[in-house]
Amino acid sequence: MRVGVLTGGGDCPGLNAVIRAVTKSLIRQGGCEVLGIQDGFEGLMGDAPRVKPLSWDEVSGILHIGGTILGTSNSANPLKNAETLAQVKRNVHTLGLDVVVSIGGDGTQSLAYGLANAVGMQCVGVPKTIDNDIANCERSFGFDTAVATATEALRRIESTANSHHRVMIVETMGRNAGWLALEAGVAGAADIILLPEIDYDLQTIIDVCKAREQRQRYTIICIGEGAKESGQSLTVRERVEHSPDPLRLGGVGHVLRERLQPHLKSEVRATVLGHVQRGGDPTPFDRVLATQFGHHAAQLVLSGQFGRMVTLQNGAIGSVEIATVANTQRQIAADHPLLTMARDIGICLGQP
Repeated sequence: MRVGVLTGGGDCPGLNAVIRAVTKSLIRQGGCEVLGIQDGFEGLMGDAPRVKPLSWDEVSGILHIGGTILGTSNSANPLKNAETLAQVKRNVHTLGLDVVVSIGGDGTQSLAYGLANAVGMQCVGVPKTIDNDIANCERSFGFDTAVATATEALRRIESTANSHHRVMIVETMGRNAGWLALEAGVAGAADIILLPEIDYDLQTIIDVCKAREQRQRYTIICIGEGAKESGQSLTVRERVEHSPDPLRLGGVGHVLRERLQPHLKSEVRATVLGHVQRGGDPTPFDRVLATQFGHHAAQLVLSGQFGRMVTLQNGAIGSVEIATVANTQRQIAADHPLLTMARDIGICLGQP
């Protein structure tokens, strides 16, 4: 069996751990030939496919390394153009690929599902995102590392906020899901956590900051990039045409700073963590989870269970049909225990 492996979407700590696990499992258990497809689906879109053999030695020693040895892309969408789609089909046939293992988030899985139907390509998915927003998967690798990074940033910023008696806003990634802001905010002792799932009331935030000016004299706000004030629209950093994810969010922290400053005596500063949350080596938890995901993906390939994505549900590794996760996002439910806990210990979620 000849198996292609690609990484799509944004880079994420743990990608190399998946590549290593799936490759070694396929070689050792199935005697498979494994080809790494470079730069995500872009590697299949040109006149000459960009691939490289993945041998046992090639993937040894990469478990702990951040990023992806295959390269990645979050702008390629071959489904948008009939000619490009035909080229992908020719390349899959030329390479003799029996199945492609696609490692990526909901956008990558949507593309994999669409290509499987359009060009007859068998696929197996592996969920990847620091946003933790893939449907039917309670924890994705990369999320733990991102939470740890954002938490450390919050703790470092708190010392400056305390010293200068400021209101400090820290903006995290997450798109339309607030998992990263919520867990980092709780772990980093944020006083206010603002999430995409809960539109915030500006006056409530002003009141909390004013009250803290009289007591602690500083305030830490953790805000997800997809959060917005009631009655306002999302803060869009840029629009990318022909992308699976055309709207790039970002800058809401600075918007909130401008809205808060006229009402407070304290100086208000905003920090956007940006790509630092996605980079660096994965935590031990993410290395183990990514290895488990890669191993299970290989088992799906070897047993002929195509069209499925590896998942973690109720603490157990399993799989679901890719169709159930394509074009969907997992957001925080209104009754989630972490929200209840946050309110009970006095964290403001932006509501009156």
